[in-house]
Amino acid sequence: MLGEIYFLDALYQLAGFIILLLLLKKFAFGPIVDMMEKREKHIADQISSAERNRKEAEKYLAEQREAIQTARREAKEIVENTKKISEQQADEMITAAKLEADRIKETAMAEINQEKERAISALREQVSALSVLVASKVIEKQLDEQEQEKLIQETLREVGEEL
Repeated sequence: MLGEIYFLDALYQLAGFIILLLLLKKFAFGPIVDMMEKREKHIADQISSAERNRKEAEKYLAEQREAIQTARREAKEIVENTKKISEQQADEMITAAKLEADRIKETAMAEINQEKERAISALREQVSALSVLVASKVIEKQLDEQEQEKLIQETLREVGEEL
């Protein structure tokens, strides 16, 4: 009896244990495993989302760095172009000033030459008048107009050669 009681008890305990396992599997382990799988899937989704966000952030950072480099290059080009334009304008202003100075100098030289010619002409007229006066007094006779004109021309030539 001792062997039978223990054997029968063991059999009941084993059957109860199997039933308990089946019930636990259906009502406890199933939902726990499902919950664990959902949690695992949720964590995997968050990890992949974080990885995507990291890649997008790196891509955005690279784009921003490139934009900054482009902006720096453009700013440098603008500064260089502005410098070139200002140098060109300065050169143009200097050239214009030199041209204006040359023009003023030429105008002044032309006026000086005109005044010189006027002075020489006036001097010639005065010399010819004086020559006629001197000649008429030296000769003490009246010359006719033709001889007087000839004398004036000769005197003018002599005065012109001396100048």
